[in-house]
Amino acid sequence: MIVFDTDVISYTMRARPPVDLLRRLAAIEPADQAITAITVGELIYGACRSDKRERLLEAIDNLVLPNIAVLPFDEHAARIYGELRARLEAAGTPVSEPDLRIAAITRSRGATLATGNTRHFEMIPSLAIENWLADSR
Repeated sequence: MIVFDTDVISYTMRARPPVDLLRRLAAIEPADQAITAITVGELIYGACRSDKRERLLEAIDNLVLPNIAVLPFDEHAARIYGELRARLEAAGTPVSEPDLRIAAITRSRGATLATGNTRHFEMIPSLAIENWLADSR
């Protein structure tokens, strides 16, 4: 399973999404694609702050959410989150709250995180990461 970080989904919502990203998405079976509930919150937050608010909210409601599984921050993810947060803080490498929750959900599912922000996640142990935006920036 591939879990898409907020930045990857945001790129697909652009007026002109990168063709290489769309091709890569199309190569993954829909049943193997997911986002987290944290990403949904980040997408809505970004839309509400944008001058394209209505268009973005419509895209989230009509294009994104009906077509991809949304993984919750459940008890299993919460346990992983708590352990990761304590470990990373003790090592002096704290991670932002939303990113840590996304990572915990992804790890709890044994999935791979597709992101363009690999540096946000590279210090998280046992998290499989792929950079899906390297060619799109």
